[in-house]
Amino acid sequence: MDIYQLKTLVAVAREGSITRASELLHLSQPAVSAHIKAIEDALGLTLFERTSRGMSLTRDGERLLVKAEQTLAAHRALMDEATRVKGRLVGKLRLGAGSNSNHEAIGRLLTRLAERCPDVEVALKHGNSVDILGGIRNGSLDAGFYNEADEPDPELATIEVSRFKIYLAAAPGLVVASEALDWPALADLPWVYPTSSACCGRAAEDLFELHQIRPRRIVSVDREDVTRALIAGGIGVGLLHAGTAKAAQARGEVELLCESRRLVRVLFAQLASRASDPVLAAATEIVRGGAAA
Repeated sequence: MDIYQLKTLVAVAREGSITRASELLHLSQPAVSAHIKAIEDALGLTLFERTSRGMSLTRDGERLLVKAEQTLAAHRALMDEATRVKGRLVGKLRLGAGSNSNHEAIGRLLTRLAERCPDVEVALKHGNSVDILGGIRNGSLDAGFYNEADEPDPELATIEVSRFKIYLAAAPGLVVASEALDWPALADLPWVYPTSSACCGRAAEDLFELHQIRPRRIVSVDREDVTRALIAGGIGVGLLHAGTAKAAQARGEVELLCESRRLVRVLFAQLASRASDPVLAAATEIVRGGAAA
C-alpha cells in the first residue's frame, strides 16, 4: 500500500463515486478501482459497498478512513518540514497592521518576505492597536505592528521599529496664543481623539491629570485623518501623531499647542511562545534587520 492509494481511498470516500474521484485525482476510472482493490486485498477487508448510487463506506471503511486522513496529514507535514530543511519556507503569515503603524516597516517586511520566501502566503489585516493585540492573543493573527505607550505584555516578543510623539493641536486662531495655555478654557472646548487608541487615550489622560482638567465633551473617532479634518475644521482641540501633526502644521491647517510627555513606540509583536515557528522566525529576522539599519 502506498500514499497514492491512500489518497484514492480518501477521495472515493469523500466523493462517493469512482467517476468523480478519478476526475479529482486525474486518474482513469480503472486505475481508481485498482487502487481500492489493492488496499482491500492488502488489508483483507471490504472498505466499500458498491451500490446503484455509488460507493458507500462499510463500517470497517469508516474506521480506517480516519486513520487514512491522519496518515495523509502526517505525510503533508513531513513534506513541509523537508521543504523547510531545504531552505524553502511554505505556509501562511496572518499579519496585522495598526492604522497608524510604521508603513515603511510594513512595506519592507512584505517586500523582503516575498523575495526570500516566495511560497509564504501573507494575509494583511488593518485595524487599531487594540484589534491587532487581540488578534495576536486569540490566534487569529500570527504577528502584527501596533502602537504601545506603556510596557508591552510579557507574553509578547516585540521589536521596536520606530517611535513618535503626540501633539495637542487646534485650528489656527481657535486658541488664544500665549506663553502659558489656559487649560480650564481648553477643557470647555470639545476634545477630538480616538478613545480606542491606547497611545492617544493615555496621552489625553496624562494631560488631564497633569493640568487637573476634564473636558466637557470628547469626540471619539477611529481614524487619524478624520481627527485631523475635525481639528482643522475648528470643531475643537485634539491629539495627533507627530507625522500627521507636523504635516498639517506645514499646510497651515493646525497650530501645535503642546507636546505630550508620553513617547509612543511602534512595535512588531508575536506571542513569545511561537518564537520557534519558521515563518514567524523569518519575518522577525527581516523586521529586526530593518530596525537595526
